[in-house]
Amino acid sequence: MLLFFTAIAVGFALLVWSADKFVEGAAATAKHLGMPSLLIGILIVGFGTSAPEMVVSAIAAYEGNPALALGNALGSNIVNIALILGVTALIAPIAVNSNIVKKELPLLIAIVLFSGILLYDDALSLPEGLLLLAGFFSIIFWSVYAAIKGKGDVLESEVEDELAEHPMSLKAGILWLIAGLVLLIASSRILVYGAVGVAHEFGVSDLIIGLTIVALGTSLPELAASVIAARKGEHDIAIGNVVGSNTFNILAVIGIATVIHPMQGIPTEVMARDWIVMLALTLALFAMAYGFRGKEGRISRLEGTILLLCYVAYSTYLGVSLAV
Repeated sequence: MLLFFTAIAVGFALLVWSADKFVEGAAATAKHLGMPSLLIGILIVGFGTSAPEMVVSAIAAYEGNPALALGNALGSNIVNIALILGVTALIAPIAVNSNIVKKELPLLIAIVLFSGILLYDDALSLPEGLLLLAGFFSIIFWSVYAAIKGKGDVLESEVEDELAEHPMSLKAGILWLIAGLVLLIASSRILVYGAVGVAHEFGVSDLIIGLTIVALGTSLPELAASVIAARKGEHDIAIGNVVGSNTFNILAVIGIATVIHPMQGIPTEVMARDWIVMLALTLALFAMAYGFRGKEGRISRLEGTILLLCYVAYSTYLGVSLAV
C-alpha cells in the first residue's frame, strides 16, 4: 500500500515539473522558429497544460483501464473550472478581455454537449473516438486561423510578456522539450501504477480514482499557470488555459483513450452525475466570463467562492457515495 501512495506522490511531483518544462521548451522552440506569439498562447500552452491528461489517459487505456482515462478527462474539466478558477478568482478577480477567449467559450459548450450525445448510450466506440480526434484537429486548424486573424488581441500581448520573462535559447528549448516529454511519459506511468494499485486495494472503481486523485493531479499544471498568470494581471492567459485545456480534454484525451481501448458498459452515473456537473459548470463559466451588453466578462471573488463550493460539494458527494 505504501508503495502505491509513494508512486502517486512521486508521479504527481514529476508530472507537474515535467509538464512545466515541456511547455517552456515547446514555447521557446516555437518562438525561435517564428511561430506567432498568439498561436503559441492558444495552441502550445493549451496543448501543453493538457499533456498530462493525454499521456495519463493514453497509458491507462493501453493498460486496460479505460474508465480511469474517462474519469480523468471529465474530472479534470470539473477541477479546472470549479477548483482552479475558483481559487484563482479568490486570489485576483479574473477580467476577460480577449475576443478569442470569448469565441472559445460557446465552442466549449458545443463540444461538451457533443460529448454528451456520444456518452448517452453508455459506450464509446472506435468511430466515435476517431470523430473526437477529428474535432481536435479541426480545433487546431481553427486556432491557427484565429491566431492569424487575431493580431492585436489582448491575449497576444500577455503571451509576449510571458515569453519575454522566460528567455531561452533554441538549443535549450529543444532540450527541455524532449526531456520534459520523456519525464512526462515516465511520471504518468508511475502515477497510473499507483492510482490503479490504490483503487484495487480499497475496492474503489477506476472511474472514481480517475475523477478524484488522478484528475486533481493532472490538473496541477493548469492550477499553477492560472494562479501565476492572474497574480501578474494576465487574466486572459489564466482563463484561456482552462478553456483550452477543457476543450482538449474532451476531444483529445477521451478521443485518444477511446481509439486505444473502445469503452463498453460505461457506468450510468457518468452521464447522470459527472457529465451533468461538467455541463453545469461550463454554462456557469460562460455566464460569468463572456460579458453581455458591452460589459466585460469577469469572475469575481464571490463567483470564485461559489465555484469553489461547487467543487467541495461534488467531491463530498463522491466521498459519501463511496461510504454508502
